[in-house]
Formats: sequence, C-alpha cells, structure tokens
Amino acid sequence: MASVSLDTINPKVLKCEYAVRGEIVTLAQALQEELKSKPGSHSFDEILYCNIGNPQSLGQQPITFFREVLALCDHPSILDKSQTRSLFSADAIKRARQILDQIPGRATGAYSHSQGIKGLRDTIAAGIEARDGFPADPNDIFLTDGASPAVHLMMQLLIRSEKDGILCPIPQYPLYSASIALRGGTLVPYYLDEAAGWGLEVSELKKQWADAKSKGITPRALVVINPGNPTGQVLAENNQREIVDFCKKEGLVLLADEVYQENVYVPEKKFHSFKKVARSMGYGEKDISVVSFQSVSKGYYGECGKRGGYMEVTGFGPEIREQIYKLASVNLCSNISGQILSSLVMSPPKVGDESYESFSAEKDGILSSLARRAKTLEDAFNTLEGVTCNKAEGAMYLFPCISLPEKAIKAAEAVKTTPDNFYCRRLLNATGIVFVPGSGFRQAPGTWHCRCTILPQEDKIPAVVSRLTEFHRSFMEEFRE
Repeated sequence: MASVSLDTINPKVLKCEYAVRGEIVTLAQALQEELKSKPGSHSFDEILYCNIGNPQSLGQQPITFFREVLALCDHPSILDKSQTRSLFSADAIKRARQILDQIPGRATGAYSHSQGIKGLRDTIAAGIEARDGFPADPNDIFLTDGASPAVHLMMQLLIRSEKDGILCPIPQYPLYSASIALRGGTLVPYYLDEAAGWGLEVSELKKQWADAKSKGITPRALVVINPGNPTGQVLAENNQREIVDFCKKEGLVLLADEVYQENVYVPEKKFHSFKKVARSMGYGEKDISVVSFQSVSKGYYGECGKRGGYMEVTGFGPEIREQIYKLASVNLCSNISGQILSSLVMSPPKVGDESYESFSAEKDGILSSLARRAKTLEDAFNTLEGVTCNKAEGAMYLFPCISLPEKAIKAAEAVKTTPDNFYCRRLLNATGIVFVPGSGFRQAPGTWHCRCTILPQEDKIPAVVSRLTEFHRSFMEEFRE
C-alpha cells in the first residue's frame, strides 16, 4: 500500500480549490496538443484562453522602459559599453545605475533584505505618497513574489483555527478561499449585489458578521477586491468610507486587494486606495489596520512571470510587525527582478525624461485597447439569449449571468457536474474558447455565471464574439424546453 494517499495527506489540501487553472484549463491544454499533433482535427484552429489574467501570454508587449532597466540591472557590465547608449534610453541607463547602487554587491542574483531592497522600498513609498497625498513609510513595505504570497502570509498570521473567519466577497477570487482553507480558517461570505452593478452593501457585511458571530466564529478580517475580480466593478469613495467605518467599529483588519488599480475604464469612476480613504477620514495608525496588496502582474504592465508585488502594512504594533517580518524571513526574500519592477511601476518615467513619450504611448495604447475590448465583450454578452452582463468598470474580467434551460441543468446533473461547468465544457469543445465556470468563484445560490477575461488581443476579439454567439444560439436551441 502506498505510504501517501488521499486518506493520509493534509485534509486542508483536499479542501483547497483553484478553478482558474482547473478542469476546463486542463481540457483546453489537451485540445491544444491535439491541434498541434493533428491539424484540422477540430472545427477551430486555436485555443482562445479567456480564463486567467495573464496578458503577455496572449500577446501583450512588455513596457520598453521597464525591460530596458531590468536588462541593464541583470547585465551591468554592458552599462559602460559605447553601444549601450545607442541601444538603451538615457533615463533607463540612469535608473539602472541608481538601482544597482542600492543593491548590496550590485548583484541581482544575490539575496536581499527579507522585506526587499531598502532603496526600492523608498521608491515605492514615495510612489504611494504621490498617489494618495498621505505619507508612506518604506518600513511598512514588504516586497513579495506577486501579491499572492502576501495574501498567504496575512492569512497565516490571522487564522488560528476554524473558529477564525475572514469576510470575503462572493463572487471572490479563489486565492482567498484556497488560502483560508489551507490555513484551516472559515470563509465568511458576503454577497455582492449583481442587480446593483456588483455593489457592496454595508448592511450585507453587518448581516454576515452577525451570522458568523452567532455560530461561534470570530471574524478577523475583511477582504475587499477593488477594482473587482471576477466582477469588474470599481467602488465609489463614499462606499469605501462606509467599509472603513465598519472595519473600525468591529476591529477588523481591512485586506485591500488593489492589484487592478491602473485598470479603470469608465470616466465616472476613479481608484482610491483604502489607506488614502482611511487617512482622509482622520483615521491613523492606531485607529485601523489596513493591508494593501499590489502586483506587477496586472495594470498595463502585465509582468505576471516576473513575480513582483508588495504589501503595505499599516496599523499594526511593533510586536506584530516583528512576527510579520519573521514570516517574510522564512522565505529569505522575493526575487530581485520582481522587486525592481515593483519600484518601476510605482515610479515610471516622468515628463522631461527621454522615455516619457514612448512610455506614455505604450501605457495609453494598452489601457485604451483594454477598455474597447471590455465594451465589445460586454455588449456581445448582453445580446445573447438569457445572458445579462454588468458594465466592465475596471480590472480584466466580465462575469455574465447565464439563465440556463432546465433541460441543460438536468443534462449537467446526469454527468455529475455543475450547469455552468457543463456550459463551459461544451463551449470549449465546440469553439476552443476557455471560460472559467462561475462556481469556481462562488455565486449566489440558484445563479450561474462564467468569468471571461478581456485579454485576447484586439484582433482576436471578433473571433471570440462570433464563436461564442454561434455556440450559445446552438446550445440554447439544443436544450430548449
């Protein structure tokens, strides 16, 4: 008998799920191999991945200035070569020299301080201060391999047992449910109001908080994803103030997932960090604990594979900060390329720099294209029978609601799967389009959704729309009562 089986591994691992790379994606990868080995074996000639926020895998180009600085930092011996001045912009060369001077040994292959290189944290803190208009302390910054390890670290810090609860939005990004499950805590769901554009009602927070308390669960923190994933809404500042007041009153840590802060597509909405909102309300370090997560994977930069990110930790006493530092030290440090990118994201080229115009053109081109793609896909979903889709205000996703015929729901039950998974599987096999079933993010009981990214390149969007439209018409006809 095997020494390790499903019966003998950590049961918390069995509870952990991550739908973004789940069954549908595994099927898609198998189909991709078939298309390679047997061209023409399917009615489509490529897989269109709309399942994960991974921009560069779908053709988005990296920002030139960022990559120039990274290249020079990784290979500093070329800084003094005459050809370098003709190949790299002057401000990229200058920035690379500045960064290398901040790195012990001028070596990107060396370990750094466990919180990240101090000079880079100085730059990030200055960027936060410029964004928010309130002071930021570099000692509050912990650089991480993307935002995900920072979330895991905070869950590890806060969760003691299943009696500790974390309030999470439903629908939610499955990182949160997975991290809570792995640490043995309890996810306390609060439902976003789909009819109100995925609004976050404080009355719902109060109701779920009270319900958790009545079951003997102690809510420790509130997760807010703004702009929303998978829902794509952007919170109004007044709403954020209500949320801050709720956390202050109930003594909750506010875990603010703000990785899509650059991805706002509607002129009537703006991103405001929760720390900025709390400070503007007069709340300081001793009043409320706020942790903000940021990543180089999203925004207009899309550097997912570089694994850069940080958390800004405010409102914790020195004894807790010591414990957070200890947890960060267990992993030694985050990768240096990601650290450098995090500093560049928070301090890009400025007016007067040689790279400013080309940088601005690249940034604006990417964000305006994402806005167009979001609108095109939103409109397409809303033309489909039985489908409603809220406005894509920000982030990289749409989360349409699909009213499936009873016959389709019964067909899904017959093959022991959820109706939304059944729909997404059929869509994949018929069109090569990869969506994630809404059940992977959790959803209001009795509703079915799918998450679709807006990331396929703009010239691929018409194919997504036409294939989806034809499939949906055929699917609804097949299962019509």
